Amino acid sequence: MKATLMYAAGDVRVETVPDPSILEPTDAIIRTVRSCVCGSDLHPYHSMKSSDHGSPMGHEVIGVVEETGSAVTSLRRGELVVSSFTFQDNTCVYCREGFHVSCQHGGFFGGHGIGLQAEYVRVPQADGTLVVVPDTDGTGNGSEELLAGLLSLSDVYLTGLHAATMGQVAPGKTVTVIGDGAVGLSAVLASRQLGAERIILMGRHASRTDLGREFGATEVVAERGEEGINAVRELTGGEGTHVVLEAVGHRPAFDQAVGVIRPGGTISRVGVPQYKEAPLGGPLFLHNITLTGGTAPVRRYLDGAIPQVLSGEIQPGRVFDVSMPLAEAPAAYAAMDAREALKVMLVP
Repeated sequence: MKATLMYAAGDVRVETVPDPSILEPTDAIIRTVRSCVCGSDLHPYHSMKSSDHGSPMGHEVIGVVEETGSAVTSLRRGELVVSSFTFQDNTCVYCREGFHVSCQHGGFFGGHGIGLQAEYVRVPQADGTLVVVPDTDGTGNGSEELLAGLLSLSDVYLTGLHAATMGQVAPGKTVTVIGDGAVGLSAVLASRQLGAERIILMGRHASRTDLGREFGATEVVAERGEEGINAVRELTGGEGTHVVLEAVGHRPAFDQAVGVIRPGGTISRVGVPQYKEAPLGGPLFLHNITLTGGTAPVRRYLDGAIPQVLSGEIQPGRVFDVSMPLAEAPAAYAAMDAREALKVMLVP
């Protein structure tokens, strides 16, 4: 089969590798219908050290079940399924408490030698990881809009929803979303779903912030740093916002979040941090700011979100603005790195 491997910063290749097989009775094999490149994939694209052995890439996928291990009970061959970007048993104490990323028997795709930018995928803990899409014919031949919406549930939309959930976005609250990437725009859509009164999107790429407005942003602030902080403060009468959803992961974005949050507010971070140190005292302590967020337990939200996509209540798949064949994955990485694409869908 064809699969995407990264050998060094900027060195992405699509190669022929052995087809996956069942290794554990809890495994399933799925045929990929759609996968994609994530903004977080660009971190190793910028910094990965050279290796003779390529690292399998990709952690988002929808597919059709091809084979199941002897212990798998909830899946049948031919069903269309959505995978979270982690695998988990969905039964351990941490899964039951809603934090599937910490599953005692789980792990991350893109790690453990399992990349999802491939034609076929072995899914560990298949019963706890894969969720069947009901009322589909199982061929994976749905409309592109539907497939895009379902694929967004593998990570970006539900990461945005996790940010909003942990930030306790609710009716009557004003929210600032920092970042106009796919996760930031998803956080805007999720905040609207949770009833936020005002949503200020901090981003400077008009094609993206225009989509953010369609998703529910009431104002857009293009400025960064102190200038951006002052702009949000001015929009809020000097008070700042109840919630800040930080979807970038770089230190300047964290500093902006601290600058625009109001006393007693909540900063929820879902951008993968690319810095080691940040202040926890100062205004955070003085003004009783809650710092929350983290890696999204996508499986926690999948069962509720799939019906929303199927009914058309939400259209989170609109973050995909480019589609490419899997064979062109290197070009997909380059396009996203150059900001020529917001998020690229890969078609096997």
